[in-house]
Amino acid sequence: MDEIGFKKEEEEIVKRYKDMLRNTYRDLTNDDKSLIRKAFDVAKEAHKDQRRKTGEPYIYHPLAVAKIVADEIGLGATSIACALLHDVVEDTQYTIEDISKLFNPKVAKIIDGLTKISNIDHQNLSLQSENYRKLLLTLSEDV
Repeated sequence: MDEIGFKKEEEEIVKRYKDMLRNTYRDLTNDDKSLIRKAFDVAKEAHKDQRRKTGEPYIYHPLAVAKIVADEIGLGATSIACALLHDVVEDTQYTIEDISKLFNPKVAKIIDGLTKISNIDHQNLSLQSENYRKLLLTLSEDV
């Protein structure tokens, strides 16, 4: 990709990030904004060389998920951060332990739950139910 194309992509990524923050259902404190920005920066860096099948930067997907979590569902900063990070452990070299160190155990626990749910097709029904239960209990802490 040439420099102009790269610059346009960067501008679009920033635009989508700002749009997600602007349309957040809740009022965000400075600490909330810092957490979300850190999650965005980590996700953007982790997915920097990844592309969707359409050729778009992969970070568009976590941003879209975060927008749904923030705007349509109305969850808080922790959930928005987790939405941005939800594919980092699955698709990059980051581990749950890395997420725990970079953020906190609560964020790591939610990401771990989301990772388990994405692997649900390979598990039996009772384990699937348990994973959903854990995810809902974890997310309920952020209500």
